[in-house]
Amino acid sequence: MIAYAESSAVLAWVLGEPEGEQVRTVLAAAERVVSSTLTGVECARVLARGAATGRIGRTDELAAARLLEGAMASWATLEMSGRILRRAAIPFPVEPVRTLDALHLATALSFREVYPDLILVSLDDRLRANAQPLGLQLRP
Repeated sequence: MIAYAESSAVLAWVLGEPEGEQVRTVLAAAERVVSSTLTGVECARVLARGAATGRIGRTDELAAARLLEGAMASWATLEMSGRILRRAAIPFPVEPVRTLDALHLATALSFREVYPDLILVSLDDRLRANAQPLGLQLRP
């Protein structure tokens, strides 16, 4: 199984949220994990914002950042190229879709060209709503 790790799922895992254990299990079972370069930036910003607002303690922020960095070092990532940006700009089957979500969906679709049985690992309702109409398998 090839798993596309989307930010909502990755954050639940690195922050130890209840759904995070399911995410960890799926990612650990994957033959390969792929993602967008956006995932690292998006997750890092959530961690920094959480620490700045006091929603995440500094120790938890650093632990989550280390876990994220270690995991992403072994993942294959795609840059947000012109092709991905163009796909993200056009409508998706279930709208509305936010910009960052559209970029994740477009990246997952690009990876699916290489890995036809790609699994989308996401906890985001908008991404999940688009998975089946786009022909993407979904976990957890």
